[in-house]
Amino acid sequence: MTAPPVSAAQAIGEYLQAPDDLAKISAYKKKLEKEKASIDARLKSGVKEQLQATREGLRKLLSTRANVQAIKDEMVLVDKECSDPQNKVATFDQISRVSMVHRNFEQTEEMVNNLLEMNSKLNMLEDMLEDDSADILGPAPNLLVIHYILRQLESFRNQTMHQAKKAKPSSRATLGRYFERLNTVIEAFDQYIEGLARNVLNIVRAGNRDVIVRLIKIAEIEGGEDEKAIAIKLVKKVAKLDAASKFKSMIADARVLKHYRSKITRNITQSIKDEFAEAWRQNEQDPVLFLRGIQWMYEDIIRIEKDVVPCFPAEYDIYSLYIREYHKALNATIKQLVESEPGASVLLELFEWLKQYKKDMKELNVPSELLEPALLDGKEQSLIEDYLQVIVKKLDEWSANLMKTEIEEFTTRKDPPELDADGLYAPQGGAAIMFQMVNQQVDLAADSGQGAILARVVSEANRVMRGMQEQWVKVVDTEYKKQVEKPEEVASGLVEYCMALANDQIKSADYAEALLGRLEPLVSEKYRVPINERLNDAIDGYLDVAKKCTQTLIDVIFNDLKKAVKELFQQSWYDGSMRQIVETMRDYMADYKAYLNSSLFELLLEDLIDTFLLMYLNGLANAPKLKIPAATERIKDDVGLVFGFFSEYKSRKELEEYFEVLELVLALLEASKDMVFLSFWSFAKIHGPNLAFVESLMKARGDLDRSAVSDVMDSIKRKVKDENLTDPPEPTIMKKVAIQNAFSRFLRT
Repeated sequence: MTAPPVSAAQAIGEYLQAPDDLAKISAYKKKLEKEKASIDARLKSGVKEQLQATREGLRKLLSTRANVQAIKDEMVLVDKECSDPQNKVATFDQISRVSMVHRNFEQTEEMVNNLLEMNSKLNMLEDMLEDDSADILGPAPNLLVIHYILRQLESFRNQTMHQAKKAKPSSRATLGRYFERLNTVIEAFDQYIEGLARNVLNIVRAGNRDVIVRLIKIAEIEGGEDEKAIAIKLVKKVAKLDAASKFKSMIADARVLKHYRSKITRNITQSIKDEFAEAWRQNEQDPVLFLRGIQWMYEDIIRIEKDVVPCFPAEYDIYSLYIREYHKALNATIKQLVESEPGASVLLELFEWLKQYKKDMKELNVPSELLEPALLDGKEQSLIEDYLQVIVKKLDEWSANLMKTEIEEFTTRKDPPELDADGLYAPQGGAAIMFQMVNQQVDLAADSGQGAILARVVSEANRVMRGMQEQWVKVVDTEYKKQVEKPEEVASGLVEYCMALANDQIKSADYAEALLGRLEPLVSEKYRVPINERLNDAIDGYLDVAKKCTQTLIDVIFNDLKKAVKELFQQSWYDGSMRQIVETMRDYMADYKAYLNSSLFELLLEDLIDTFLLMYLNGLANAPKLKIPAATERIKDDVGLVFGFFSEYKSRKELEEYFEVLELVLALLEASKDMVFLSFWSFAKIHGPNLAFVESLMKARGDLDRSAVSDVMDSIKRKVKDENLTDPPEPTIMKKVAIQNAFSRFLRT
């Protein structure tokens, strides 16, 4: 921003700001006069210099104007002199014709001599070309000589054919036959040049860098001739043809443009593509070997930067050309690899290799702009999705085939199940086969070092395992239903195959647990949680199938005991029908203990005890009138008999906890009308009020009439209300007891 101008008064005010300043006026005056003199001197000097510069400029301008006018006058004179030389030289026409005849004689003599010498030169050229091309890697000592002589012969051919344009067709054809051999040699030389271009790197490796230098020199010479020919053609388009034809240098119609530079770069590009194609062809059946063997590419890049680049002029930018073409060829090969639908291991190997490729190129200081587009268009993450799809496909195929075989074996039951090393029933290696497949894929994912990949693979494995578990549950249900509804139409051996399947599921759970223990240390907390959840879910699924099998084994027992169970607490029961039930259970349990996994047998035993107790309690809850005390005595006998049977497999102390409920129920049946509420109190403290069950039990007592039952229940209900009795926090077996309505009980009796 420009400061505002200062007035004279303001300037003086700056000097005279105090009374004492008046004494300094003379000094200020001298100072200002001195400054004024200095400024005047500088202004005078500047004006003088400016005047001198202006005067010199005008002088030069006038001189230039005079020179331009002189040149213009001379040009007009030359134009007049050249417009019609005959006006100045009387014999110009004769001189012109003689000159033309002389020039034609010289050209004819030169043409004849060149035609006579051409064959001998071609013989020499063919021999030299054969010697040099015998080894494409060099040293090619005759390369420049061959090119020089060929260039002379080609120029001679072009001029000759151009001059023969107005000759007879037969004459041109004859002349063309003279040059056929030359054309063949030129074509062979062009092929040799392209061969050298395709082997630039190999020639350098062979120590013959000078061959490349000579090759580029030839390309530069021919490039200059190409440019000259193109320029002449452009001139001829705008110039008068007659005037242009007077100059020998304007004859360019017959020259064939060589484009050696583009041929060299094109053949270098093709050599790179061929190199990658050959590497892929050799390892197409093993893509991993191709990826691991690609080290030669990095060695080539180092060699190019060190030895090839110095052989080329800077304008070729040969390093960038090589890097771009290597990258493009590699990208095309990688896409070909992916399109071949390789296995999961190959996809993971490729994913890791692509990451390493970026690091390696960075270490080689390769500019990122030369590596475009990115390999696989920068979508290498899609390899993980492809890998997971392959895993999914394989797991689905393997599991489907495995399940098809095992389900067919389970449903047809042609032969008894095999025995494993422990003498237990087992299918034909189902668990081992399944987890061998799973472990292969999990190990492969773990080798990637990426927790996300491992977690995804585990998730897919869990999906497959849960699918197989669901199938098994349905198959076991279906086979059991067939055996119950149409036993005569189904194959025997369901019990044995259920035991084999249960054993196999326990093995699978063990395998899954071992897999979990192996994987947890390999991943961070972020992926440890989902892996833990998925594998624990699979373990639970295997245990559920095993539980389904043991429950089916129990169902088989009670299916055989349907008639005996139906007779409980009926008239025949008083004669002692419990022994049949116990003996049937004993027969089955002997086999179960012999061929079932010990842990499963313990679970089955506990479930069998619960099932028996529930069956017995349901029978009591829905029993017809019981003969008291005969019924209570029979119940004691039943409990003693069953207790003795189960004590063969469990300790007395453990069994007492199970059978305590029957003791409490027996006390309810044995108690007098007035003392029932005390027995009820003992029962209710453990199992809750269960008023419907207790009322049903009281109604079943033959020693109590309706009035007595009503009195007993009133006292019990008051007790429940007074003591605020509720169900226990943890449900007991009584929660499962089903009380039939009066109509159902009537039908049953």
